[in-house]
Amino acid sequence: MSPTSQQSRSHSSEQQTDVLIVGGGLGGVAAALAACELGARVVLTEESPWLGGQLTSQAVPPDEHPWIAEQGATRSYLQLRQRIRDYYRRNYPLTEEAAADPLLNPGGGGVSALCHEPQVAVAAIDELLAPYRPDGQLTVLLHHAPIAAATDGDQVRAVTLRDGSPDGNGRELTVQASFVIDATELGDLLELADVEYVNGAESRADTGELHAIDGPAQPLDQQSYTWCFALDYFADGDFTIDRPARYDYWRSYQPDFWPAPLLSWDDVEPRSLDKRHREIFSDAETPRGKPGPDFWHYRRIFNLRHHRPGRYASDVTLVNWPQIDYFDGPLLGVDDATRDAHLEGSRQLSLSFLYWMQTEAPRFDGGTGYPGLRPRGDLLGSPDDLALRPYIRESRRIKAEFTILEKHVGVENRQSEGLPPGSEIFADSVGVGSYRIDLHPSFGGELPAHSYIDISDYPFQIPLGALIPQRVENLLAGNKNIGSTHITNGCYRLHPVEWSIGEAAGALAGYSLRTGHTPRKVRADSSLLADFQQLLTDTLGFQLSWSEEIRTTVR
Repeated sequence: MSPTSQQSRSHSSEQQTDVLIVGGGLGGVAAALAACELGARVVLTEESPWLGGQLTSQAVPPDEHPWIAEQGATRSYLQLRQRIRDYYRRNYPLTEEAAADPLLNPGGGGVSALCHEPQVAVAAIDELLAPYRPDGQLTVLLHHAPIAAATDGDQVRAVTLRDGSPDGNGRELTVQASFVIDATELGDLLELADVEYVNGAESRADTGELHAIDGPAQPLDQQSYTWCFALDYFADGDFTIDRPARYDYWRSYQPDFWPAPLLSWDDVEPRSLDKRHREIFSDAETPRGKPGPDFWHYRRIFNLRHHRPGRYASDVTLVNWPQIDYFDGPLLGVDDATRDAHLEGSRQLSLSFLYWMQTEAPRFDGGTGYPGLRPRGDLLGSPDDLALRPYIRESRRIKAEFTILEKHVGVENRQSEGLPPGSEIFADSVGVGSYRIDLHPSFGGELPAHSYIDISDYPFQIPLGALIPQRVENLLAGNKNIGSTHITNGCYRLHPVEWSIGEAAGALAGYSLRTGHTPRKVRADSSLLADFQQLLTDTLGFQLSWSEEIRTTVR
């Protein structure tokens, strides 16, 4: 049964469940899988038409560490990766060579060993969740956004959601649950349920972090976000979109820290902050699959050379490039009108960059413009030329029992404090991850907007204390809203880490239901913690630590 058909049968205004998971991104999906496997009844809600968040509705191929094919993820995440590959083998006219490749990269993009079409991940996620739907153990409500939360002291009793589907008529549904997991992209439940949280950039005086800002905290200093889109290319075609309403504004836009107008082939190398020049194509053959040091191959999600000759006419690439990072204002800590204006601004930037590429961009052959670039919103589940949702890099973050600081994972910060090589070892680990501390340009709040913070770190663990709020007893963080900082969010926000965070939260909710102990008690009691960690490893296939060799590897 598809999630859409299941959702359409739900007409009640009130519902009860064991675990309510608000937000159907990767963290929310993983939380649902874990809670269901442990026997809990689960309601999983998502405001968009697709489950999968940054992998699907935001259209971002997975950013993963180099060991991902063998280790460093939960069993279910590895199953997700395998199901994506198997979907292509079952349904696409692959060449014999591509079909036989156990490490098939469907798009052949350089950013990941598994670049693929977002809609394929939607199908793979649906397969993973399928066993829990026929008997009603799992209810999936798409097009449902949270609008209110009812609390009683340190407990979240219920969450009210509004149905935003075309035939939903704005109906509201209130779900009562024993445990609530906030897996939304922006930590929406934290605000609705009055859970203490942090926005933006902390002060170095507060966190002691080497790369935190001097002076007072800046709640509006948040990472840029990006409205992605997909393209194919036909050299003789003309798919030029209408001139965007704010094209003149974006055409002349150049931040003080940027080396050229944003609508250009010049951007910034994130580590050195040096000027970098990279065009969409390097030569005439590139759009037909030839490797090249260009943007076309960077996040390519469909490679025609994997398929029988003559079946397809073009690759497809995913545009998530520096030129469409939106620097003009944040989404958190502002009123609704301002937030909506910034979201529209982000859409206008992406459309303007597309229009610039089609009409004014310098070509590799000396000409101007690539009108043959065709936007493929249809591959992104979208009614227009862009992805369903913007790619969000930074959320509200809970004030947690434990906050992950730069000194726990950052190479330079650990060296400055005389700490040994390798990331901090957490006794309450509920998973592992690895990604550089990668912060895209930020708005700056009361300070000027600034460029990348991209610094080395070590492969790390996920501490359970970062998922548990300081006060509220039955709400858990299940996404990038954990107890990290503006700095450490930069390495805890990517696909496999988000999945592990959500799966750990779902497992903790299920374990608490089984044992009658609160999440806080499970963490505080060494015997309960050890029992829970054994459940993670033996039942759910978690990896809780890295080998010493990997833990001390500089990324």
